[in-house]
Amino acid sequence: MVNQAARALEDDLSSPDRVNLYALTTPWHVGAVTLTVRDLQTVADWYRHVLGFETLRSDNGEVVLGAGGKALLVLQRDAAAKPATHREAGLFHTAFLLPTRADLGRWILHASEQQFQIQGASDHLVSEAIYLGDPEGNGVEIYCDRPQPAWEWQGDRIKMATERLDLRAIADTAGASRWQGVPAGAAVGHIHLQVGDVPQSEAFYREIFGLDVTCHYPDANFYSSGGYHHHVGANVWNSRGAGRRPEGITGLAGFEMVAKSPDVFAARLAALDARGAPLAGSAERPVVADPWGNRLSLTVA
Repeated sequence: MVNQAARALEDDLSSPDRVNLYALTTPWHVGAVTLTVRDLQTVADWYRHVLGFETLRSDNGEVVLGAGGKALLVLQRDAAAKPATHREAGLFHTAFLLPTRADLGRWILHASEQQFQIQGASDHLVSEAIYLGDPEGNGVEIYCDRPQPAWEWQGDRIKMATERLDLRAIADTAGASRWQGVPAGAAVGHIHLQVGDVPQSEAFYREIFGLDVTCHYPDANFYSSGGYHHHVGANVWNSRGAGRRPEGITGLAGFEMVAKSPDVFAARLAALDARGAPLAGSAERPVVADPWGNRLSLTVA
């Protein structure tokens, strides 16, 4: 019986159809990401064609894209915006989390058939990820998580790495089905930021905003709410010493942090107030900025 139970658990954990959306069950998770773009039509078309987003709204120089009726990405046009140079603080990539490994397999086949250009592919032990860049240079990750029970923790730190990704093995999980666009249930699993200083990012995201440090990489930290591998990453790989993000440039305009409940939301507002963190926005959707001007819009699920 024990061996049968163990085999059943192993089969369940390795199933390509197992839904792995632990990122959304935590006290806080990332919601929609907003980008400033110069060519709204071209960028929106890229996300629709390459990733398969649906248009939820398009008006007044803004396009809202998502899946299953849920907003994941907001594109705002500013034709006069100065192109970001990738040396400023801001976005490293937006990471779109697919519900299953088979979903990622279907996207890989779609990408191969359409000959999309990818920038990288990595096995991070906790997840399997593919990296791209949109037409204005905004980084994009499309990934699936390995089952949360299979993650390896060493105390309060999770084991992550950057290893070769077996694209063929993932593609084989698609079976006979093919990519039909981003599936309902997909989410922004995490956002990875460029910052000017890693210890200063920890002072904000851990000490002020209250996330946990889950992993240290060379010149990068990863922050999580409630035991996910990370909801926010922060690195200085291109942006060491960067100051506050200039206004009027393309790239990250802000991102949502979504509280699981009104109680979680209220507790964080009280903690921010106690630390003297300046808030903008409204009482229902306050906005707090990190030291580089990356704006977090707080809301409740």
